[in-house]
Amino acid sequence: MISHPSRHCTVELQALPSRIGQVRRIVSAQLRYWHMHALIDRASLGVTELLTNVHLHARPDKTCTVEIELLLERLTVSVRDHDPRLPVVDDAEPLATCGRGLAMVAAMSESWGARPDGESGKVVWFTLPTCAGFAPVAARPPRRLVEEVPAAVFAEAEHAVDLGSPQPAPARSAVAG
Repeated sequence: MISHPSRHCTVELQALPSRIGQVRRIVSAQLRYWHMHALIDRASLGVTELLTNVHLHARPDKTCTVEIELLLERLTVSVRDHDPRLPVVDDAEPLATCGRGLAMVAAMSESWGARPDGESGKVVWFTLPTCAGFAPVAARPPRRLVEEVPAAVFAEAEHAVDLGSPQPAPARSAVAG
């Protein structure tokens, strides 16, 4: 069991693409400082998705606050904006290029949710456990066994394809100029 006091970090910003990358770097640096390296990828992905939603959907403005809090065995990442409309998780079509952000947050986190924040805003949040071995079941692909292939199959394939005599590749310089 990890025993440390509450740790907290807050960043206010306009949810613009350039600022989203900056916040992702701030979250990563803060987690490294707290020695929570195993959480960096999932926390960065989650905060990116939540800030992208603010950028794409929040009205009347894109102003928001990102808060990360490390309390005992749990990291909570939350994004507060000024749009009272709560997010809706849609079933994205297989070829859709958007609409999967909250489903990804749900799959990679321990829990997530959204709640009204006063009369003119909301908070969308997710949690990650600090224990090292956590991987959400929903995010794990099914395990597949790799069948052994006899070497004879590779030999047959080699003879079936005539590769001709090998030719050396032309030399190229790695230096531009």
